[in-house]
Amino acid sequence: MESSNTLPVAVIGAGPVGLAATAHLLERGLEPLILEAGASAGAAIEQWRHIRLFSPWRFNLDAAAVRLLAASGWESPRPTALPYGGELIDGYLAPLAALPEIASRLKTGTRVTAVTRQGMDKTHTRDRDTTPFIVRVEHDGGRTLDYQVAGVIDASGTWSTRNPLGTAGLAGIGEEAAASRISSPLPDVLGRERSAFAGQRVLVVGAGHSAANTLINLADLTKEDPGTRILWAVRGASAEKVYGGGDADGLPARGQLGSRLRRLVEAGTIELSTGFGIAALKESDGGVTVTALDGRTIDADVVVPCTGFRPDLDILRELRLNLDPAVEAPLELGPLIDPEFHSCGTVPPHGARLLAHPEKDFYIVGMKSYGRAPTFLLATGYEQVRSVAAALAGDLEAADTVQLELPETGVCSSGAGTSCDAPDVTLEETESACCGTPEPVLVGFPTGLSHGRSGDH
Repeated sequence: MESSNTLPVAVIGAGPVGLAATAHLLERGLEPLILEAGASAGAAIEQWRHIRLFSPWRFNLDAAAVRLLAASGWESPRPTALPYGGELIDGYLAPLAALPEIASRLKTGTRVTAVTRQGMDKTHTRDRDTTPFIVRVEHDGGRTLDYQVAGVIDASGTWSTRNPLGTAGLAGIGEEAAASRISSPLPDVLGRERSAFAGQRVLVVGAGHSAANTLINLADLTKEDPGTRILWAVRGASAEKVYGGGDADGLPARGQLGSRLRRLVEAGTIELSTGFGIAALKESDGGVTVTALDGRTIDADVVVPCTGFRPDLDILRELRLNLDPAVEAPLELGPLIDPEFHSCGTVPPHGARLLAHPEKDFYIVGMKSYGRAPTFLLATGYEQVRSVAAALAGDLEAADTVQLELPETGVCSSGAGTSCDAPDVTLEETESACCGTPEPVLVGFPTGLSHGRSGDH
């Protein structure tokens, strides 16, 4: 960034990874400009604040962010406790965003609509690496502005772009028309959104931990409102993947989640339909009829889409990216996280070199860096941005030195999108943050956090 060192570095998204990137940039003497589409930091997590993470606090805190907070008198939470999404915001992200060093550089209600090079589309090569970036944003109220920046760290997450309910990557026929019958991916069925689910026929679609959490919460709702009917549809031939390893699971919270879900299905509290690939949805006054590829139908009042997430690449159309053709992660990272071949194994910690694109000084980090892979660990994202900040500052030795040691990081084939959430359990210690957040990151944020749902933007 030698030729543009008077310009700021744009950080897209003020979630956990975006704010961590900001803290590392500040430590490196670089000027960050944080662009957050939501009304506040952690806006995506706010939508699933009722979900508990599988990963304990010690994997959910970034070192540079903690150093900033410590100087303000902030008290760190107990490292072995499993926080809810709301606790992650209230006890960490909100205090971090409120620090003068960050608040003065944070622009909320600011949605990025495009990133390009000044005066260049992606076809132009001459002087490209030394030409500043232009980040176009739309502020609340409709005002459009272009910001000139030296580098870009895209930590916008994937929460805003869920996968469709249909098969083959496409929306079911009629899915858009039935939007009023489709809820958010992780609705608060016991709290803020209870009235939309109590006494209704609720169809949960998906075979990940987002689905498991919603199903268990709905089962609790039936105790208070027995008129609630719980329907569950998965594409696969069975739900064994969701049930997991039970008592033998490496993450006790995740194992307890699967065991409880199995019992609810066996007891008939949850009506499971397997092999149910959705072909179409048709709304009527009496609800919505969901039709499978084989012609079977399910009538419901509300559909919960726990189908995972995908990155929004439209804003990056004019940049030169090098993405894995399957999972849409950076090319070298893709094979390490592809859920077709990896379950909760190990994904090596990685940084700027693995995340780099042909577009110099541009990086995708956090949940979005994992593309369509289902889960992400926050701690992995924190190591990503530590390395990226070092690279942007010209310290390539530090950028290439992996500083993260995780007991078990990686991808969990949950199909949840950000799935590191856990039910309301009393477990206080978990030795691994490998997801079981929009993530959601489920929402664990760590594949690094585990969900992700971790959408940061």
